[in-house]
Amino acid sequence: MAKLWEGLVSGVMSEAADSFNASIKFDKRLLEEDIDGSIVHARMLGKQGIIEEAEAEKIASALLSLKEEVLSGALAVDETAEDVHTFVEQTLTARIGSLGKKLHTARSRNDQVALDMRLFARKTAGEVIELLTSLVSALADKAEEYKGAVMPGYTHLQRAQPITFGHHLCCYAYQFLRDRDRVKDAKKRLNLSPIGSAALAGTTYPIDRAFEAKSLGFDGVIPNSLDGVSDRDYLVELLSAFALISVHLSRLSEELVLWSSWEFKFIELSSDFTTGSSIMPQKKNPDIAELTRGKTGRVVGSLVAMLTMLKSLPLAYNKDMQEDKEIFFDAADTVIACLTVASPMIASLRAKTENMEKAAKEGYINATDLADYLTKKGVPFRESYKTAGAIVRAAAAKGVTLDEIPLSEYKAIDPLFGEDLYEAISLETCVNKRTSEGGSAVSEVEKQIVSIRKEIENV
Repeated sequence: MAKLWEGLVSGVMSEAADSFNASIKFDKRLLEEDIDGSIVHARMLGKQGIIEEAEAEKIASALLSLKEEVLSGALAVDETAEDVHTFVEQTLTARIGSLGKKLHTARSRNDQVALDMRLFARKTAGEVIELLTSLVSALADKAEEYKGAVMPGYTHLQRAQPITFGHHLCCYAYQFLRDRDRVKDAKKRLNLSPIGSAALAGTTYPIDRAFEAKSLGFDGVIPNSLDGVSDRDYLVELLSAFALISVHLSRLSEELVLWSSWEFKFIELSSDFTTGSSIMPQKKNPDIAELTRGKTGRVVGSLVAMLTMLKSLPLAYNKDMQEDKEIFFDAADTVIACLTVASPMIASLRAKTENMEKAAKEGYINATDLADYLTKKGVPFRESYKTAGAIVRAAAAKGVTLDEIPLSEYKAIDPLFGEDLYEAISLETCVNKRTSEGGSAVSEVEKQIVSIRKEIENV
């Protein structure tokens, strides 16, 4: 195909340079956005009298037919075209003659691709928001199911204090809710139209930018034409949100991998989300969780790649910015794929509550409550802390839990220990007396689940 930019230069490039320069193999993905924008642009030209309204409608009708044919598979995108804009314009011209050449009046590929990317980014953000909502809902449901299931809470991967599995899952639900808010905020900021910026300086034609913006669902126009064609910070902002989503997914996946191991045996993942071994028939590998964890590097890398691409560019458009598409497409595809499998994986997992409780009992994670018992009877916390530490050392040496130590031995250490000690240091008590807002008590977990579900509805 001929180049749209033939003028001072001939349009003839070496085969290697032409292949290197072309973007059709990946930006053909923007065909729907490109045609939608072109239909509106044609109608704006007709409305403003820049071309005749009948001509505008003929162009719009031909573009709509072209889109339907490509989307149905009846027409393949010609990958000898330089880019998606070239393919659309030249295919249009082949069908309706020289009238197709009027479509590009009062615009440049610079503002055209900026428009396409904003439309695509907006659509992608909407899809990610829906997937995050589904994931948070799955976490809330699972938290409800296991709101009273006692398990060890960890710091430094060492057993620390008793919590519930529901409490733990609520933590991830809140993280993903914040991720959803970040995507929603980015979507709101990107929803301004660049079309009408032309190459960089606007146009001499009497265009109606507001008409195009409103027709395409934008909240307004970008007020500076240079900014319209050179801005990609909305992609950086979305990539930043995607990177955080991936990090949160990775942390959750890491725990699913640990918890499903023989060393923990806290959960069992559904066979729908695990694989086996080619030579070890006893294996049940958490491959989906591992892949999710592994793909985080791609998304974080995409954010760094976009920032690096932009960091030294002078205004306005530079060919470097062609790189934004593959970077963003890959990150978006990766995040969407990970979120798509995360919700059903969470929904189908089963907690082995007896193993969780056994681990909690064996970890001396009620030692803080043992110290608190004495503190509440007037002993300074630092002294109570030392006493509890000594008791834990003695219990560990004997291989017994704190509730297996006879009361007589407790009283020999401090006479303040009484019959109410064992109730005070039971795991259920340790969990349920933590009624501070956001705490591990079942009553507080229930409040968290209610607040999470309320936020889910706040779309």
